[in-house]
Amino acid sequence: MQTENVELATADGPMRLHVARPDGQPQAAVIVIMEAFGLNSHIEGVAQKMAAEGYLAVAPDLYHRYDTKVAGYDEMDKIFELMGGLLDSQSLMDLDAALDYLAGQGFPSDKVGVTGFCMGGRLAFLTAISRPVGAAATYYGGAIVTEGFTPAMPKLSDRRGELKCPWLGLFGDLDGMIPVEAVEQLRADLEGNAQPTEIVRYAEADHGFFCDERPSYNADAAADGWSRMVAWFGAHLS
Repeated sequence: MQTENVELATADGPMRLHVARPDGQPQAAVIVIMEAFGLNSHIEGVAQKMAAEGYLAVAPDLYHRYDTKVAGYDEMDKIFELMGGLLDSQSLMDLDAALDYLAGQGFPSDKVGVTGFCMGGRLAFLTAISRPVGAAATYYGGAIVTEGFTPAMPKLSDRRGELKCPWLGLFGDLDGMIPVEAVEQLRADLEGNAQPTEIVRYAEADHGFFCDERPSYNADAAADGWSRMVAWFGAHLS
């Protein structure tokens, strides 16, 4: 595997893109969208783990507009400030820059999967309803089935009919920010959708269950979710 950081141009200035290349020819590409804590070593590690699965994986720094680009897992005030100032239009601009980079690497949008965690999970859903990517997978994405913490994060589930690609949602029942009832309502609302969808709930998992640097880490849910995501991309990006 090879890793590097490249600089992409956006209308709001240069953006760092972490790139992880697999050994051999990539079968497809995946964009890894960061948590609200920023493009930190954990998210870079997720991209590298995705490359180990055979994908060209990239992770854009959506906080490139700010002086502070990473917050600690215990710095909630800071992350609400960072996340609350990021508009969906800005995030889509950055994701378009990543898609353009991947197109230049030989991967059109229908050969690109998108996954994200927390804030990034919501943005993975936003990408799935806004861009013709190949597939998307959301880990505990807030402000999909509920209103967000700020006006910059509107609820997205009402736009479910706009899905442009297959979408997988992974949620924890113990997540106080994403009610189980709302997740089940989304499952019901997605029945008959033109795009394939699947929702998986983990009874013993809380918000952030995939991140092994957080107290809420749940090894069983993380392993199962990863396997399901890899299978999802394998089925829809081939």
